[in-house]
Amino acid sequence: MTTAAPPAVLFVADHRAGSVHVLTVPDGERIGCLTGRHLSEHAGFLALPGGRVACVDDRRGELLVLDPHGERLVETAVPVAVPAEHLAGDPAGRRLAVTTGLGANGTPWSDLLTVVDRATGEVARVRTRTGEPGVTVLGGGDPLVVLRHREPGALAAHRFADLLAAPPGCPVAEPHHRLPLPDDGHGDAQDPQGGRVFAATGEGVHRARREGDTLVPEAVLPWGSSGRGWYLRFDPRRRALWSTLRGGPGDPLRWPEWTNEAWCHDLGTGRTVRTELGPGLVFRLALARHHTAFTRLHPDGDELILLDAAHTARRVPLPAMAGAPRRGGTPWEGVQRRAVAASPGSDWVAVTRGGHGEVHLVDAATGREASRLRLATPLDHGGHAVLRAPGDGAEGDPVGR
Repeated sequence: MTTAAPPAVLFVADHRAGSVHVLTVPDGERIGCLTGRHLSEHAGFLALPGGRVACVDDRRGELLVLDPHGERLVETAVPVAVPAEHLAGDPAGRRLAVTTGLGANGTPWSDLLTVVDRATGEVARVRTRTGEPGVTVLGGGDPLVVLRHREPGALAAHRFADLLAAPPGCPVAEPHHRLPLPDDGHGDAQDPQGGRVFAATGEGVHRARREGDTLVPEAVLPWGSSGRGWYLRFDPRRRALWSTLRGGPGDPLRWPEWTNEAWCHDLGTGRTVRTELGPGLVFRLALARHHTAFTRLHPDGDELILLDAAHTARRVPLPAMAGAPRRGGTPWEGVQRRAVAASPGSDWVAVTRGGHGEVHLVDAATGREASRLRLATPLDHGGHAVLRAPGDGAEGDPVGR
């Protein structure tokens, strides 16, 4: 007698209401729910081996490892410094790092970095540099924690073992190696197979490869566009980098005029493809089995955009949101938004409808909405979501999204 494979699982966090909903896909059966847990939406979810995900509870100051198929949904809860800015792990998912940023404040104020060894339970906190640092954890021997700083820009490499051995009291930890970067870095990724780290800046994607305990710079990948990427993601399906290039007026009140292009760079062939997405707000993206998914917000109508392997776009209209961004206002202050989630092992794409407590479940192969999941909380500001399918290999992107 064979045992049926577990279903795909969707995690949806309502970080405003303080809950995390866990549902099977596509039927929407609720298999778990956490209350009193306020996900750090900026740090997002980190895919771990075995279908697990990690996230940070920004209110309690805990790193959570969630196992949807375990006896308990919360497999591990570890104290970490908050407000969490970025979350990343080494390729094995054992050693994790959490940086801090500005949280609900106007400027960054915390310089604390937390490192966690999931295998031993060891945790340490150190001081680095105030800002909003991105982070990657490179494997290949003793892991390196690489912080991406701004103003002044730099990639700062720390030995994980040194950080974990820091004494109590949150001492200052100086990096043992630095590489200069432009001051406007925003967006981080790593290729575990190639031992490379990537950082998005205004001039393009900066690359560095690990050699021993140092980083060796490589040629910058240009955007090839008047826009730039503020988000960077590694695609483990085909070893590619993805971003969304935003151009147009700098005034956020004119966001409906922003231009958007999907940017994809194949690390194997060195080929870069840009695809027009349309005006408005496009930011984060999600990787399904054969498609890359984007949401585009615009006063004239929102849509889900599905790019196939040939970079051909299928556009799926989305129902309007009450409280959606409007002309004359910004697209992120006091308005509803959408989160998008997918799994490299599935054709399902999930899109939240902020303020309505709904999730549209779309079959990327057909572009049709298969079902609409309704939650017990409103998903104000769009919430955050991640989709895991059995054996999907999503942990091949070891940076929180």
